[in-house]
Amino acid sequence: MTSFTYDADDENATAALGAALADVLPEGTTVALCGTLGAGKTRLVQAIAEAAGVDRREVVSPTFMLIQEYPGRPVVYHIDAYRIRDADEFLALGPDEYFESDALVLIEWADKVEVCLPRERIEIHIDVTGQESRRFEITAVGQRYAEAIASLTKMFPAARPRRRRWGSAR
Repeated sequence: MTSFTYDADDENATAALGAALADVLPEGTTVALCGTLGAGKTRLVQAIAEAAGVDRREVVSPTFMLIQEYPGRPVVYHIDAYRIRDADEFLALGPDEYFESDALVLIEWADKVEVCLPRERIEIHIDVTGQESRRFEITAVGQRYAEAIASLTKMFPAARPRRRRWGSAR
């Protein structure tokens, strides 16, 4: 696995990361977002969707709807697994249809449904490091997204790229 760590001092830096992700992620990418309540998962989704041509104000956490579709370039599916009880309930939503599309599929609380996720994906773990600051650890799971991590490294040379070995602790 290839990993990249990005420290955002504020929301503007988070928005810059979201725009960069929208630029480097190929169509058909599934992004698993993990972090505590209030870590900034929805804010990052807003930034990615905005860079794809979606009005940021339309992007809200789909906690009660479970799935939101935003018509952008590409289409963005925003899934929230917070209220999902188990893998069976998640699978009942028909996620394979989304995973097999050309859309960007962004899943908040993805760690709750990890067994259901595509084998190759991007994982983003968000840690709160201050009132407005966040640390984003972005990992390419599988080889398909290694190039996206390399592109992020070029876009943000001050950030820290890392090579991770299978089975290493997060």
